[in-house]
Amino acid sequence: MHLTILAASGATGLALTRQALDRGHTVTAVARTPARITVPDDPRLTRVAADVRDPASIAEALRGSQVVLSGLGVAKGDRPGALTSGARAVVAAGPERIVWLGAYGTGPSARSAGPVTRTLLKALGAQLPDKVAADATVLQAGGTVFHAGPLSNGPLGPRRRTTGLDGAPRRLLPARVSRETVAAAMLDEAEDPRHAGRIALPLSR
Repeated sequence: MHLTILAASGATGLALTRQALDRGHTVTAVARTPARITVPDDPRLTRVAADVRDPASIAEALRGSQVVLSGLGVAKGDRPGALTSGARAVVAAGPERIVWLGAYGTGPSARSAGPVTRTLLKALGAQLPDKVAADATVLQAGGTVFHAGPLSNGPLGPRRRTTGLDGAPRRLLPARVSRETVAAAMLDEAEDPRHAGRIALPLSR
């Protein structure tokens, strides 16, 4: 397939880009600074500069893509609104499918995550409603939103699985999950959508 990956220069975006190429897909990797997309050159890889706050640049980057996968996140000090702007720009571009990365314990998964996680996530401040609004935009458009627990730089989980909110493990705190595992789960959904319009949880076991 022809996949477009947003925030391809970030840790999760890089994992998505590498794994997508390994699976044989054609990839348009999008970042504000494409030189930071540090994966080896490949004839099926195109690096593109675009900004989620500029809908016209996102529309151009998504031209011809079947599925959009987003590794967008927020960093300390970021101005709120980037996630919602990005979600709206992607939906407006009209790809066949959207696979979006969110955070476990926000929006629809807040109840499943429990009070401790909800309290910790309040540290996001103004970024929290931005995350919730972005997820809602994607879900309303029929996309899949992956709510991942704390991300690690570990390897792909050999016993990884994906579940819906009804299968969320009961824990005081959510288990860590590697970015490689999250990327694999998102690509599985891109290839074989099983959670369209819903929250999915990527789990290491």
